Amino acid sequence: MIAPFSNSKIIYSGTGRRKTSIARVKLIPGSGKLIINGIPGELYLQFSPNYLRVSCAPLKTLGLRNEYDVYVKAEGGGLTGQADAIRLGLARALCTINPDNRITLKASGFLTRDARVKERKKYGLRKARKAPQYSKR
Repeated sequence: MIAPFSNSKIIYSGTGRRKTSIARVKLIPGSGKLIINGIPGELYLQFSPNYLRVSCAPLKTLGLRNEYDVYVKAEGGGLTGQADAIRLGLARALCTINPDNRITLKASGFLTRDARVKERKKYGLRKARKAPQYSKR
C-alpha cells in the first residue's frame, strides 16, 4: 500500500507515548480526516466519543480541526493509552507548525507526558504491592 502522503511536500510529525502505547503522528494540510493504522479514526476508536474527543483535542483547542489530515501509526497498549499517545503526538506536531501554538497547548496540558506506567511485580508478593494473607500461627 502506498502511503497517502507520499506526494505531499509539507509533513509535520510528532511522537506521543502513554503507558506502553506509542503513536507516530503525521499532519498534512487537508480536510480534517483522522486515519489510524490505515483505518478511519472513528472506526479504530470504536466510535467512542471520549476517545475521539481526547485524540483531537489539540486541534480543537487551536481551531484547526478541518485544516489538517491526521495520519497515525499507533502500536502497543490499549485504546486509552493509544488515544492519549495520539493527543501528545498531535500536540508536538502542531508545535512544529507554529511555535506560537506551544503556549496555548502547554497551558491546556497537552504537551505533558503522563509518566504513569504499571508497577512491576515483586517476588514474595501477589502483585506489585498486594501481599499474601498474614497468618499469625
